[in-house]
Amino acid sequence: MTEPIVKSKRPPQIRTGLTSTGVKKAADKSARTRAREFALQALYQHLVGRNEANSVDEFTRDLAGFHKADSAHYDALLHGCIDGAQALDAAITPLLDRPMTEISPVEHAVLWIGTYEFTHCLDVPWRVVINECIELAKAFGGTDGHKYVNGVLHKLAPSLRAAEIAADQARQN
Repeated sequence: MTEPIVKSKRPPQIRTGLTSTGVKKAADKSARTRAREFALQALYQHLVGRNEANSVDEFTRDLAGFHKADSAHYDALLHGCIDGAQALDAAITPLLDRPMTEISPVEHAVLWIGTYEFTHCLDVPWRVVINECIELAKAFGGTDGHKYVNGVLHKLAPSLRAAEIAADQARQN
C-alpha cells in the first residue's frame, strides 16, 4: 500500500518587491535610487579611506550595475558632496546630539546626500529626499541609523525647503 501524497500547507508566497530585510529589490529601483546608492558607497570610501574624488569615482563606475544608475545624478551627488563638505557639515552639525566624529561614516554620507539634495536638487520633493535617505540608511547603515537620519533631516528640511514645506502644510489644512 502506498502512502497518500500530502500537499504542503504553507501559505502562498506574497511578492512585495522587497527583500527579507525590507529593502527594495534591485529590479524595482529607479535610476536615481541606484545613483544615490553608488554615491553613498563612493562617499563612504572618501570618508573612511580619505580617497580622492576622482579615484573613488573611477572605482565606483566599474562596479556591477552602475550602468543602470542615473550617472548625472551620481556625479552631482559625489562631487557636490565632496566639494561642499564643509558647508554640508556646517548645516548638519548644529542639529546633531553628538560630535560629527561620533556619527558613523554611512550615516554621515547619507546626511551629506540629503543635505545636498535639499539644497541643489529642487526637482526632488523634500519628502522624497528624506525617504530615499532613510532607505539608504536602512540598507547600508547600522541597526537604528535610519531613525537618526530621519530625525536630523526632518529638523533640517524647514530651513532649506521652507516654501515647499509651507505649501505642503497649506494643502493639508
